[in-house]
Amino acid sequence: MPSVGVRKRGGESASALLYRFSKKVKQSGVIKEFRKRKFHERTHGKRQRRLSAIHRENKRAELERMRKLGLL
Repeated sequence: MPSVGVRKRGGESASALLYRFSKKVKQSGVIKEFRKRKFHERTHGKRQRRLSAIHRENKRAELERMRKLGLL
């Protein structure tokens, strides 16, 4: 991952320096890479995904049943 840095130029204001830095960070793709890594999930096997989907569907059906009965 590339490191990004800027040096203050003579007579440059802090806000201009910050603007230049944020522009370089966006152009380098550091934020995009960070978000990609932050939300990375392990890949699960086909069986695990199927069981998870069945579990979600059962929970959803149970919640809908409880709503219809007025228990939620």
